[in-house]
Amino acid sequence: MAKNQPVGGQAPVVQRIRLRYAKRGPLRFTSHRDFARAFERALRRGGVPIAFSQGFTPHPKISYASAAPTGVGSEAEYLEIGLQREVDPEQLRLALDAALSPGLDVLDAVVAGAGSLADRIDASRWLVELPGVDPAVAAAAVKAFTDLDEVLVERMTKQGRRSFDARQAVTHIAVTEQSAVPSEADGAPCAIIDLVVRQVTPAVRPDDVLSGLRVAAGLEPPVPPRVTRLAQGTLTAQGEIVDPLDADRDPALPV
Repeated sequence: MAKNQPVGGQAPVVQRIRLRYAKRGPLRFTSHRDFARAFERALRRGGVPIAFSQGFTPHPKISYASAAPTGVGSEAEYLEIGLQREVDPEQLRLALDAALSPGLDVLDAVVAGAGSLADRIDASRWLVELPGVDPAVAAAAVKAFTDLDEVLVERMTKQGRRSFDARQAVTHIAVTEQSAVPSEADGAPCAIIDLVVRQVTPAVRPDDVLSGLRVAAGLEPPVPPRVTRLAQGTLTAQGEIVDPLDADRDPALPV
């Protein structure tokens, strides 16, 4: 027998579980790659019967959906795992949450239904805190931004510096008075922007919208903003975002 020959096939996937997790506090600086490594360790520590791909170098069956950028907090990150046997979703959630560091928190788990998780995500809601920026100044910048049909910004990509429109992807932007997440900003003033952005190509991120506010109105925050993703999912005609896990829940349970 040749060396490195795989020893038979892997056990098939008999159940798929979809999870929602959060990146909070200092753990928002965890990169996607670092989170993936931590999550695989949590699977092992939690005794999760994860399924693996076929071939010489099997990989755990994990699919991630629209991971937030490094340095950005989130209350709504999603992934899907394939399992070799059926488990109780809530027990799985508790085991994984206990195995991950505080700040990487598993919030929800459901048995996956039909369709793709990625197909249920076409928009995100963000909260952008701007310490040192007066809310009235931010509101004026937001108005200048929304009054324009197009706001061209630049960002460095793998293909080099690219110019694109940051305006059309924004379906809602407003200065709000209260934060839905704990703030680390000290003192006043601190403008807080509520932002909803559709998924487009190229992706428009909160930092691109901030670049757009600078282009439209010269807004220059004196310190780096604090950005948190509050939700992602399907954007309704009423401007609400539907949790992508809602379609998978047991109809007998409250949503």
